[in-house]
Amino acid sequence: MAAVVEAFGPEPAHRRRRSLDRPRMGALVFGDETLRRRLEGIVHPLVFERYAELEASAPTDGVVVHDIPLLVESGRAGEFDAVIVVEAPEEVQVERMVRDRGWTDEEGRARIAAQATAEERRAVATYLIVNTGTREDLRQRVTEVFERLAG
Repeated sequence: MAAVVEAFGPEPAHRRRRSLDRPRMGALVFGDETLRRRLEGIVHPLVFERYAELEASAPTDGVVVHDIPLLVESGRAGEFDAVIVVEAPEEVQVERMVRDRGWTDEEGRARIAAQATAEERRAVATYLIVNTGTREDLRQRVTEVFERLAG
C-alpha cells in the first residue's frame, strides 16, 4: 500500500482502513495506460512472489491453482504447467460487470480494452472454458479440468 500511495498519492487509499479504494483506482488507471502500467509494476512482482511462496509450500503431488487475471499481460504464462483460460463474449462480460459490479458500460469496456485480447489468451491456454452458461455450468467445467490436472 505504501508503494501505491508513493506512486499515486493518498487519493486511491482509504485512510482509515489502510486499504485500496479499488473503484477509485480503477477509474484512475483504466483511463490512462501509463498509470495502469505503473500500478502493474508495483502489484505484479508482489503477486508473482506470493505464487512462488505458495508453490514452495504445497505438497509435491498437489495441484496449486493461481487466479491471475493479467497473466498474459505479465508475459509469464510459460512459467506454469497449465493455463486455464475462462472466456465469454465481450457483450456478456460487459453485461455481467454492469449487473454484478455496478460499473457503467464504458467502465467495463475500458477494462476489457486494457487487457489481452481473447486471441492472445487462447494462444497460451492449455484448457479453454467458455463461460456463457450458468454458474453451475461453469462449476462443472472447472471441476472437469481440475480432475484432469489432479489425475
